[in-house]
Amino acid sequence: MMKKTGIIGTGSYLPEKIMTNFDIEKFLDTSDEWIYTRTGIKQRRIAADGQATSDLCKVACENAMSAAGVKPDDIDLIVLATITPDTHCPAGSNWLEAKLGCNKAVSFDVTAACSGFIFALHVADKMIKSGANKMALVVAGEIMSRVVNWKERESCILWGDGAGAAVVTETTQGAEILSTHIHTDGANGDTLLMPGGGSKTTPISYESVDKGLHYLKMIEANKSFKVAVSRFAEACEEAVAANNYGIHDVDVIIPHQANLRILQGMAKKLKVPDEKVYMTIEKYGNISSATVPIALDEAVKDGTIKKGSLVLLTAFGGGLTWGSSLIRW
Repeated sequence: MMKKTGIIGTGSYLPEKIMTNFDIEKFLDTSDEWIYTRTGIKQRRIAADGQATSDLCKVACENAMSAAGVKPDDIDLIVLATITPDTHCPAGSNWLEAKLGCNKAVSFDVTAACSGFIFALHVADKMIKSGANKMALVVAGEIMSRVVNWKERESCILWGDGAGAAVVTETTQGAEILSTHIHTDGANGDTLLMPGGGSKTTPISYESVDKGLHYLKMIEANKSFKVAVSRFAEACEEAVAANNYGIHDVDVIIPHQANLRILQGMAKKLKVPDEKVYMTIEKYGNISSATVPIALDEAVKDGTIKKGSLVLLTAFGGGLTWGSSLIRW
């Protein structure tokens, strides 16, 4: 029989510093009304000086392990989704493994932009079902505030920092992962990109820095909006169909928190009420790969997700990447 995998604990961490739209007004030609109308964002969290992505992830993982009742030595796999690792070498997950004291774990990063957590969950689910691993930490963490150009009004207002995590293992208890689904479209991956920092612009030069090649850039935002709505909806429909459900059987949809208008567009396309879509966009902004696990943890903690709830995770991001996962809590 096929092994059953499940989530037995969730956790998250948001930095203490809050940056509101009114704070941004002080150094950028914008307003709270302008930002909120276009994005649905009121504030976002900002990592403290000296905090690295692995530091945020460490707290989220510790919270998830505490909720699951497991110890660091119980973990034999760490899959970290991030586009803002502590360093590009070694991997961000390696720093995290050391900080957690997970001495029996193998660790590696997954880079799938805003879809990262679902990609990481997919990998862990398959690894455990194959018998290669027994217990995984699936974690996503980002410090987006350090890779955006705070002079670019259209994009810097979107992003925030934070981390979320889940403990995944073979189990007949807890939240069963019914299926995961991931997709990419590399031919159209240049709508959200960080041009600098890779082999294409090596070595880093004064010229590349002056051109802002090391900042995250959004290109053709209107085109991305339309594609995102379609891919979000397709991913949701794929997950429910694969398990012989309809979209209206789902109790809670937890999407990547990209933009309020995108989330509302997705709900409209799926013909589900906005109330079924769990949102954290107003208070945290877009934290790339970390938005899904942070929202998942909050929905568990505040009682939105109950025992027996059918939960649908979905995301769309740069790459292009998109995916979904259906979970019976």
